[in-house]
Amino acid sequence: MSFYAAPIAKLIDELSKLPGVGSKTAQRLAFHILNMPSGEVEQLSGAIISAKRNIKHCRICCNITDSEVCSICGNPKRDEGLICVVEDPKDVVAMERTREYKGMYHVLNGAISPMEGIGPEEIRIKELLKRLGQQEVKEIILATNPNIEGEATAMYISRLIKPMGIKVTRIAHGIPVGGDLEYADEVTLMKAMEGRREV
Repeated sequence: MSFYAAPIAKLIDELSKLPGVGSKTAQRLAFHILNMPSGEVEQLSGAIISAKRNIKHCRICCNITDSEVCSICGNPKRDEGLICVVEDPKDVVAMERTREYKGMYHVLNGAISPMEGIGPEEIRIKELLKRLGQQEVKEIILATNPNIEGEATAMYISRLIKPMGIKVTRIAHGIPVGGDLEYADEVTLMKAMEGRREV
């Protein structure tokens, strides 16, 4: 039994389907939206609809974009011989914030996860292999997440690419800057030790 009028209950229900939004947050958001001026609500709903209709995947790297080719793939100053493989479009944004990486990307839009029924065919690995057959690539940087799915995905891709004679590297994992050793788990400490370098 709902304590709210049907339209509010429906709005709360839809908002609670968003990741990280529980029922209390959904209620707060719903009432905030109800208190917004009508024009702002229309702008919000218009922005959601526009994003859903106009965003597609770049035909080269599979990142999200509003054009055929994303701004990174369309930039002639980027190093086409270097491809950083990431799981998600948000990972591209994180890498770009460093302002250090000048190569290209390939977005898998997921990771191999047998527990969730996601195999290599469900993510964009075949598109990566097709790219490697069409352009000269010196190095593939595997920047998948440092969890079981990310590691499995990186190992799978590495095994596919190494026979092609392309250098395959994996980003280092370990203790974050400003982190304390006492709070790091065993896997993080192990990765930090494996990735150590001479100073």
